[in-house]
Amino acid sequence: MQKQKPELSFWQIWNLCFGYFGIQFGFSLQNANFGRIFETLGASYSNMAILFVAAPITGLIVQPLIGHMSDRTWNRFGRRSPYFLGGALAASAALFIMPNSPMLWVAAGMLWIMDASINVCMEPTRAFVGDMLPKQQRPLGYAMQTLFIGIASVIASALPWLLTNYFGVSNSAAAGVIPDSVKYAFYSGASIMLIAVGWTFFTTQEYSPEQLKTFAENDNEENCRQALSQDKRSATEFIKAGKKWVIGGLISALAMQIFIQYLHNGVFILALSAVAFGLCQFAAGYLLEKNAENGFTHIMQDLFAMPPTMKKLASVQFFSWFPFFAMWAYLTAAVTSFHFGTTIPTDEAYNQGANWAGMLHSTYNAATILAAILIPLMVRRFSLRFAHIINLCLGGLGFISFAFIQDPDWLLLAMTGVGFAWASILGMPYVLLSNAIPYQKMGVYMGISNLFIVLPQIVAASVLGMMVHNWFNDQPIYAIVAGGVSMLIAALLTLRIKDE
Repeated sequence: MQKQKPELSFWQIWNLCFGYFGIQFGFSLQNANFGRIFETLGASYSNMAILFVAAPITGLIVQPLIGHMSDRTWNRFGRRSPYFLGGALAASAALFIMPNSPMLWVAAGMLWIMDASINVCMEPTRAFVGDMLPKQQRPLGYAMQTLFIGIASVIASALPWLLTNYFGVSNSAAAGVIPDSVKYAFYSGASIMLIAVGWTFFTTQEYSPEQLKTFAENDNEENCRQALSQDKRSATEFIKAGKKWVIGGLISALAMQIFIQYLHNGVFILALSAVAFGLCQFAAGYLLEKNAENGFTHIMQDLFAMPPTMKKLASVQFFSWFPFFAMWAYLTAAVTSFHFGTTIPTDEAYNQGANWAGMLHSTYNAATILAAILIPLMVRRFSLRFAHIINLCLGGLGFISFAFIQDPDWLLLAMTGVGFAWASILGMPYVLLSNAIPYQKMGVYMGISNLFIVLPQIVAASVLGMMVHNWFNDQPIYAIVAGGVSMLIAALLTLRIKDE
């Protein structure tokens, strides 16, 4: 048996990462078009973020669970492969159904199912790169994933526009009906997801647990051993902390009800999230007291024993992802109302603006492809930390400029900066994490890292609707600006992280 994890060829890494092309294709179709679908079915600006909150909450639960399960899975299909193939099958089915939803609640349900399934795909494919590649090739592996993310997102985001302008597919429909351009785009996305994920499933053979153990024993895994040996929380500590979170959350909810009644109902999500986190800790403590350890208690223990690198990146990731939720939830509404001057989905100007919003999604993903090539050069020149800071600043300024740009064509330049930030966020944190995570827990820690992606989305879903309605006078353009400010804060917080 080989003692060192072998380097893979370019095409082996291509096969390893190609499944992410299909996963991202479906994800980008969802993000670029869910606002259009929901508005067509009658959703309002103030409720848009709340409708989308089910997706990140699902990811918060699904990714650590799937990571924990895949760490302990080994059968004739592999370790990670059964999960991302099963997730792709479920997501593809939801892609077929969603654009045919007769009512808003059906579309919201399909969004929930789709995002849960995509999360089942995403988590194992992140851990897959860490499993299969030696440390020196992991940057290339995650860069390859980023390239596929960019290419898939460019095509998927622009697909309704392409179908309308080059294939003559209708872009208009009666009130309450999704246009054919969107329907056919979703059908195409479902097929592409299955083909791409199937390619990775059938072309890449995973290492067995015994092989991974041998590789780790013969590699320099000191950081990983330290992470694996950290002290675990006791049952008493879990119960005490759980009580504090529950009481604090309930008091906050009561105070908001009594003293701040004018706030949008979404803010209660924050208080309820605190209560839910407290109950999780209380449950973990109770199970540990009864010596009833299971997957849930293991995940909770791992959450509070995160490697130092994860803790340092937490705040940066939080403020980096808040802007993207704002963009996904409000970009179509911001562009159609601010730059095209209409809020009526049946207007031709609205549909032109909605298509242009899709092109903006495509633009930032096209910039991601360029950034994935240039970022390694930036890292060599400026270091990992300062390269990340530069890219976050480009994204923050790009978002803020939306309020100052009048000509929609110039928004392409703003979204180029957003694309550089997106490429940086998708790659650099995972390179750092994969080198600091013990191989036995690669899946669960990759899943737990999703916590710092989901939390800002929950916060955004809780406050953005209220902010747009009460603070921004129902002008969604300022939700995009708020996202830009958040990204600049992330850039400042990156200064606290030491280069590894």
